[in-house]
Order: sequence, then C-alpha cells, then structure tokens
Amino acid sequence: MSRLDLFIDRMVSQRACLDHAIAETAGLTGPVFELGLGNGRTYHHMLERIEGRDIYVFERAVASHPDSTPSEDALILGDVTETLPEAFERFGPSASLVHADLGGHNREKNDIFARKVSPLIEPLLAEGGIMVSSDRMYFQSLTELALPKNAVEGRCFIYRR
Repeated sequence: MSRLDLFIDRMVSQRACLDHAIAETAGLTGPVFELGLGNGRTYHHMLERIEGRDIYVFERAVASHPDSTPSEDALILGDVTETLPEAFERFGPSASLVHADLGGHNREKNDIFARKVSPLIEPLLAEGGIMVSSDRMYFQSLTELALPKNAVEGRCFIYRR
C-alpha cells in the first residue's frame, strides 16, 4: 500500500471516528481534549461540530494554520507527560472526549509513547467519555469499541469509559 493510500485511510478513519465520538458524547458536558495540534485540522473539525463544550488543546509548540489555532486560554503548552497530570489536577475525571494524534511515522516509537501516555490519559475521562486515537492505546479500565462505518481497521482506535 502506498504512503498516499495510508494517509488517506488515516484521514478518512480519523474523521469517521471523531464524528462517531462527537455524536456518542453529545449528551456529556465535560471538556474536550485535543492532544497534539499539528496543522490544526482535527481541532478545526471539532470546533465546527461540537457545541456547548470547551475544547482544550495540548501542544508543545503551536505551528497550526491561523484558522485552526486555539485561543491562548484554550491552549495548554508543554510536554504531555507533564501537562496531562496537571490537567487531571485542574479538571479531574471530566473529559467527555479526548482525541490524540501524537505519533510520528515510526510505529515502534509510537507504540512506546502510547504505553507511556495511556496511564496519563485514562484518569481524565468522565464516565461515558470516549478516547479516539491514531495509535493503539493501553488502558486498564477503558473498553475498546468497534470502529464506525468508513473507518479502516488499524488506522484509528476508539475507547470508552
């Protein structure tokens, strides 16, 4: 499979999973966390589709498109291994939706990082909250869900508390 095909599968899956998670958590009131801003495409997508919930973005350094850059009060800057525990102190287990696209092009490194951040993400989710990730995560108390229609196996993962 070409790198272009892999990218398209990832984008189609990401949109399908995010739309599914947004619909599934529409009745929850807790904040939404975007882990990794990048160019800001998924953040912008969530802004367009989520109503009534604050969206906070966790990022090391902002390099997003101007239309996809969060306001300063919605931005949590720093390494997620430090900012996620701080977020738990601030928000507790209240996140209705967490989306993470933190990995790079090296699957082995992505897996090591996923194992490191999974226990930092898990306590942030509210009861009924959903986690969408571009990488397999390693949770103790979350259940992996089936992917929605149009999502490609292995390109996105969904978990629920």
